[in-house]
Amino acid sequence: MLTGTVRAVCVSEKKGTEKRNVHRAHITANWGLDGDAHAGEWHRQVSLLSWQKVQEFQLQGACVTDGAFGENLLVDGIDCARLPIGTRLRIGEVLLEVTQIGKECHHGCAIMQRVGTCIMPHEGIFAKALTGGTVAEGDTVEVL
Repeated sequence: MLTGTVRAVCVSEKKGTEKRNVHRAHITANWGLDGDAHAGEWHRQVSLLSWQKVQEFQLQGACVTDGAFGENLLVDGIDCARLPIGTRLRIGEVLLEVTQIGKECHHGCAIMQRVGTCIMPHEGIFAKALTGGTVAEGDTVEVL
C-alpha cells in the first residue's frame, strides 16, 4: 500500500491568496476544510500537492512557504499528480476521493504574481471529502 505523510495543513479566508499553515484542521464531509475559502458543495473541496514538487521548485530559487500554491494539504512521499481521478485517500477518519488533476492558474494568483510561475496547474490535485474528521501534520495518508 502506498502511503505518505501530511507535511502541512493550510487554509485561506479569501480565494486567490496564498494559504497559511494552521498545522491541523477539521474537514467536513462534502464541504472541505472548515474556514477555507475553497470549501463548498463542489468537486474541488480539498487541494493536495506533493511536498517533493515544492522542494524542486525551491531549488529553482523560489522562496515559498507552506500553502503558497493554494494547497490545503502538502503531502510527503506521494506523487499526487500521478494519482488517477477516482483514487481514494484515507487520512485517519477522513476519506477523500480525487476529482481533478491540475487546474488553470488564474492571472491574479498571488504566487504567479510574486514568482512568475506556479506548479499547482500541473502538480496539484483536488478531492471531495467523502467523510470528515481532523487532519494534522504528521498524519499518514493512505492511497486505497
